Amino acid sequence: MGSTLPIYIWLTGILLFAAFAFFAFAQAASARNGAQSAADAAALAAAQDARDELIERLEGAIGAEDDWLDWLDGDKFEGIGTTATAAAQELAADNDSTVQGAAQPTTVNSLPGFKVAVKTNYTVGDSIIPGTETKHANADATAVIEPRCDFDVDADPAEPITLDCDGEPVDIDPEDFDLDDLPDASVLFSVHLAE
Repeated sequence: MGSTLPIYIWLTGILLFAAFAFFAFAQAASARNGAQSAADAAALAAAQDARDELIERLEGAIGAEDDWLDWLDGDKFEGIGTTATAAAQELAADNDSTVQGAAQPTTVNSLPGFKVAVKTNYTVGDSIIPGTETKHANADATAVIEPRCDFDVDADPAEPITLDCDGEPVDIDPEDFDLDDLPDASVLFSVHLAE
């Protein structure tokens, strides 16, 4: 009986250590998941903000520029996203994180987008692993803007045109264009996380 007590105490100590170690890894995984969620949200916010800017420029181009159809197929995306970083920072802050640097314009499979890196404002927390109380989780994500509308490549930009936006017809007459003629931005361009 007396010889089993030290073994019991030793095994209990090992089990407690394993439990605390598992808890520490769970804390780290939770912080990492929180950082990834914040990065995803921030990247989507940056791309959505750029899409809104894109729609504003498209509205100004219809009827005023001979190449306004180029806005719909992605040929005019360069320079879009002047306030994307601010939008990313706002969503990151909502997720208790901070954007590291600026939202970086990027291209994924020929689609324009933004890559955002974030760092959590909170730490992993105290654990049996030294240093976790000062460790912040980091993550990054990329979101892209994808055109959804098809049109005849030989279409005359000065004439009325019907766009096929994933099966939804959108009629635009450049000579008699009204801002209400354009549907919601999500009909013309989708925003999603890059694969």
